[in-house]
Amino acid sequence: MSSSAPVAPATLQPPPVDFDNRDAVYEYYRTHRPSRLRAQLSHAILAYRKRPVVGYADDARESIRALIRADRRLIIAINHLSVADPRMVAACAWRSVFRPRIGRIRVLAKDELFTDPEQRARIDTMGAIPVFRGKDHGPRAAYAAGQQLMEVCVQRMVDGDDLALFPEGTCNETDPTRVQTIGTGIGHIAARARKAGAAPAFVFLGLSYGSGTGASPRATFHIDRPLLDYPDRPAQITRLIAERMQRALDGAVAAAR
Repeated sequence: MSSSAPVAPATLQPPPVDFDNRDAVYEYYRTHRPSRLRAQLSHAILAYRKRPVVGYADDARESIRALIRADRRLIIAINHLSVADPRMVAACAWRSVFRPRIGRIRVLAKDELFTDPEQRARIDTMGAIPVFRGKDHGPRAAYAAGQQLMEVCVQRMVDGDDLALFPEGTCNETDPTRVQTIGTGIGHIAARARKAGAAPAFVFLGLSYGSGTGASPRATFHIDRPLLDYPDRPAQITRLIAERMQRALDGAVAAAR
């Protein structure tokens, strides 16, 4: 074999997730693919421990199943209430229509979650990609990193992965029944992915913990009908996504009462 042959992505060592190292970070996550068997095991364990309640809008389960059978790319949008949300969403995936896609869903997660080696190993197994947020690194500096992240997200969808994200960007500490303002990043990702040929459909997960208290309240999810057609402009897409996220959240709040 020639010494100039490219190194297979699986042999690459994970770089430290640090803002100043973001070029190497996003190059790594452009191709990183965790063990699908380990991902399924992790999701199954979380589902057993957390036991979320999962419900669907009329025809939502059948519509999403049809998209999965057709190998249509999905962008899964979820409202954000707690630092526990990613684990709850993983548990939901195992107990829901998304189970066949486990191991092929990339999840956007804030960079600080990648600091601890053990925690990083767990979230890497579940397909996480780090996000350098403006509130942590300054809006101007984070903008460039955000452009890199969008490129990675689009590439992953072109390569056959789905995407799950919390478009609000931070936990809702004001009113858990109302979706916060969301940035246009999700609209830009969808527009770019469609232009690149991935043509993603949107799926909406409403998440509510009801009036539960304690260290680990039970999560209730409401999965709304998918959105296949949407406008061309990112800002228009984002406004529509916010409306549909609120509809899904309304369903989750009602189910959690």
